[in-house]
Amino acid sequence: MNRKECNLSLDELLKFDGVAAAGIFSQEGKLVEYKSKTEMPKEMAEMTAKFCGTVNMVFDTLASAYTLLYKMNWVPQHNWMYSGGDWTVMISGTRGIFVESSKADIEKLLKALGMC
Repeated sequence: MNRKECNLSLDELLKFDGVAAAGIFSQEGKLVEYKSKTEMPKEMAEMTAKFCGTVNMVFDTLASAYTLLYKMNWVPQHNWMYSGGDWTVMISGTRGIFVESSKADIEKLLKALGMC
């Protein structure tokens, strides 16, 4: 499978059941663009972009260290996911979605984002 970053548009991502918001952020964690089916305020989207940028940096650091120290190829980073409470966040490169877990087909979303 080609492990490139998800290239679906925000509108395409929002069409999936359970997806409440979709966004793009810079490597530094600045919000580039977002769209929401809910009343997600811009401030929440901006805070989420910072969080996702930070998590990407942490994983990049960890992956580089594992690659160097243990001679296991962990780079480049492709994607990650967090699920807790009623919500799931799925990140592919610098593009991500907020998902209401109970309303979504997580397996379908994983495939759409190129995560499996």
